Amino acid sequence: MTDAEDHSTLFGELRRMVRTSGAVGGIAARLVGARAFGVKTDRTAHAEDLKVILGGLKGPLMKVAQFLATVPDALPPEYAAEFAQLQANAPPMGWAFVRRRMQGELGADWQSKFAAFGQQAAAAASLGQVHRARLPDGTEVACKLQYPDMASTVDGDLRQLKLAMAVYQRMDGAIRQDEILKELSERLREELDYVREAAQMRLYHLMLAGEPTVHVPEPVEGYCTRRLLTMTWLEGRPLLARLEENPSQDERNRIAEALFRAWYVPLYRYGILHGDPHMGNYQVRPDGTVNLLDFGAIRVFGAKFVRGVIDLFEAVRDEDMDKAHRAYTSWGFADLGREQMDVLNEWARFLYEPLLDDRVRRIQPTEDPNYGRAIAARVHRGLKRTGGVMPPREFVLMDRSAIGLGSVFLRLQAELNWSRMFHDLIDDFDDAVLAARQAEALARAGVPDTPGGG
Repeated sequence: MTDAEDHSTLFGELRRMVRTSGAVGGIAARLVGARAFGVKTDRTAHAEDLKVILGGLKGPLMKVAQFLATVPDALPPEYAAEFAQLQANAPPMGWAFVRRRMQGELGADWQSKFAAFGQQAAAAASLGQVHRARLPDGTEVACKLQYPDMASTVDGDLRQLKLAMAVYQRMDGAIRQDEILKELSERLREELDYVREAAQMRLYHLMLAGEPTVHVPEPVEGYCTRRLLTMTWLEGRPLLARLEENPSQDERNRIAEALFRAWYVPLYRYGILHGDPHMGNYQVRPDGTVNLLDFGAIRVFGAKFVRGVIDLFEAVRDEDMDKAHRAYTSWGFADLGREQMDVLNEWARFLYEPLLDDRVRRIQPTEDPNYGRAIAARVHRGLKRTGGVMPPREFVLMDRSAIGLGSVFLRLQAELNWSRMFHDLIDDFDDAVLAARQAEALARAGVPDTPGGG
């Protein structure tokens, strides 16, 4: 790789758009043919095509692949297998290029700032790769270095995503995507700023300081830039690797409870949500506690939005349509008719059902892997029949996190009293207390320009 490859060019962008547009379009045409006309297609070949496309992009479309891979049976097995490999095997930057990038971030003498620095990437992510290193004082650290030219890559991928969503909108108007695209665009661009992510990591360290089962790395001052994030190294094994060893039911339950608190203590006490629930963001330690990683996609919600989450739970529990309408309105849904609310409430009942059942149980009432998909398909048909809805942008990461995290609990086969854990967090909820607590935490962590707060 040459230095010139770190710069966007018109011809490079055109080549990239032609490559992705043609490949994605060809796959889409074959899938439409399969659905509409019964034409048999080779899904394994399609999955391989998609992996190549997404692996080359390394931007938001890979983030989409990571999300899909967290949801059991959301994709045919051939697609899920390819996407799982994509998460683990993003193409690495070579050592010569890493040296140049590190010099650009920390100066010509950057190697003197470390006692040791691993030449091989220890892990890969959608926007960068991680190298293990050691500071002069002996502290073990992880250095996440961003892939080259990611700003223009993200812009190009977002243009592709906008085009794809526009085409899909014409084919299927059940969910209007305007606000979803705006939200994804802003959050993805924020993920490019590792100084922001360092602040958000400090924020999570603050919010989860009282949670002994959840561990958060700490950013290292003086070693972070917009394209380099250096943090304390946490020892742990990927969750999927641990599950392959068939841990005990007790360990599965401990992991699930730790993840529940890692996600929902920040939400219900601070109005802040980790919006990236894919399996690569959790590690398991030998004692069954968990490491929480990757703080690029963080959403800040006002107290009114969080109150709406609780109001909708109570509306589903009490079958109170007036309260449900207030909850949807507080989230930003507009002009909802009774039929549309009935359809949305079916989805809400699916999400809240485990929280309504005060007993130890699994997250889903059936072993059928198609259970959630069948409900989602029914809701989709209902929304299409009633004229469609435009989800507000605040809703996007909330729904994504609930579904993604629920799928992890399903894979864990965890057996917990979800209702009791939920009530432990919401029973003393107070709008003013959350707003004050949120403002103080954001200020202490130094998180800039947060959306949705207030």
